[in-house]
Order: sequence, then structure tokens, then C-alpha cells
Amino acid sequence: MNLYSAKSRNAAFKLITTVVFTLLAVLAVVPFLWMISASFKLPADLFKYPIEWIPKKWYFGNYQEVWFGKYPFFLYYWNSIKITLITVVGVLVTSSLAGFAFAKLRFKGREAMFLLYLSTMIIPAQILLVPRFVLFDKLGIINTHWAVILPGMFSVLGTFMMRQFFSTLPNEILEAARVDGAGFWRQFWQITLPLTKPALVTLLILTFTWHWNEYENPLIFLRDNDLYTIPLGLTNYVDENSTNYTLIMAASVSALLPLIVIVAIFQKWFIEGIASSAVKG
Repeated sequence: MNLYSAKSRNAAFKLITTVVFTLLAVLAVVPFLWMISASFKLPADLFKYPIEWIPKKWYFGNYQEVWFGKYPFFLYYWNSIKITLITVVGVLVTSSLAGFAFAKLRFKGREAMFLLYLSTMIIPAQILLVPRFVLFDKLGIINTHWAVILPGMFSVLGTFMMRQFFSTLPNEILEAARVDGAGFWRQFWQITLPLTKPALVTLLILTFTWHWNEYENPLIFLRDNDLYTIPLGLTNYVDENSTNYTLIMAASVSALLPLIVIVAIFQKWFIEGIASSAVKG
């Protein structure tokens, strides 16, 4: 009887938990569904009650205005894609190399150097904006995309994640490779790096999301409208069309679409990479 009661309580708890989290998921998704629906409506149909989740008349002029109007989103898209892709590649290269070195190479002061590097995370990024601006001004890269790209190509968190993942790989693999005559570069590139796909994908998603949505650095270092990224362009668009909510919703959907695509493609590796990075300290 006690066993039956325990099973019943366990089943009831699972059912309640499932219902609660399902409701929370629905509440989280509803605003996005309304945003997509509103982006295909005429301004006069936006605030009809009850809400028309599926527009009776689909209007695609909002997207035409967003992409080819006064503030052309195709240009902002190109700038964001250029900056984000170069930054993501840079982060993956530097973080994987540094993570491998801190996890698998034996050298004097390794742990102290890693802790010192990790401690830089406590420094607020805003403190570095002024010296970075002065440095970039002397280098002549203010008002260029390189002023946004270069600082983003190095990630303390990315190095930490890759170091944690490399630490979970057995040392016997590298010892066998050394016996076969493999050098450090071959051990990294051909043996260990292919095993870190979940961590690389996780870092890719996080880095892509951060830099696609980055607002502060482009705002400070970019001056010309032709160099603006999606967040800056979206801000201009909201300021220009503060009462035309259908255009704002179309611009917001356009800005979010790449993030949704990236997460949908790499989702199956994301959770595995997050879990693996926390296995070993």
C-alpha cells in the first residue's frame, strides 16, 4: 500500500510539474506569436479585440518597407552578419587553442595564469570603453567594423568552457598519440578537437547571440549609418516609427529570425555542451 501511494504521489508530482512548465512555456511563446501575427497586419487591424491571431488579410508591405525603405535592413543585416561571423570564428579559434593549452599542456604557472585570466571576468566591460576608444583612435579604426570585431574575438568564458571540456577527455588519448609521433598541433587538430563538437556548438550559439544583439560597442565605435548593425538599425527604426507598431513588429521579427534558425539547427548539441563543460573543474 505504501509503495502504491509513493508511486501515486510521484506520478501526481510529475503531472503537476509538466502542467506548470507547459503553462510557463506557453506564456513565454505567446508574445512572439503575437509579434509575428502583428507584422503581417495593417495598422488598423492591430488592436482589434478579440485578437486575430491569424490575419484575415495578410499584408506584406511591412516587410517591404523594413527591408528596402528609409532604413534598409538588408544593409544592417550584411553588417551584422559580417561582424558576427568573423567574431564567432575568432572566438572558436582562440578559445579552443587556449582551452587545450590550459587543460592538456604542462607548463610552469599554468594554474596561476588560468586563474589570473579568469579573474578578468570581474572587471565590468564599461570600465574598458574609454581606454579602448583611445587605443582604437590612435590605431585609426574608429568608425570601422574592426573596432567592434577585434575585442569580441577573445572570450574568457569561451576559454573557460573549452578548458573544462578538454579536461574531461582522457589523457591516455594524447599519450597514445605522442607514442605514434604526433606533435601538439596534431594532437589538438586531429585528435581532441573533433571530440569537442558539443562545446564548440554551445560556444558558437552563445557567441552568435551575444554579438548579434550587441548594442553598446557598435553605438560607441560606429558613427556612419552605413556601418550600423541590426540593434542600432532597429533603434533608429523604432524612433522613426514610434506609433507604427506593425512596422516595428516586422523589423523585430527580421532581427530575431537568424537567432531562431541558429538555435534550431544546433539545438541537439547545445544542452550536451553546457552539461559537459561543468563536469570537471
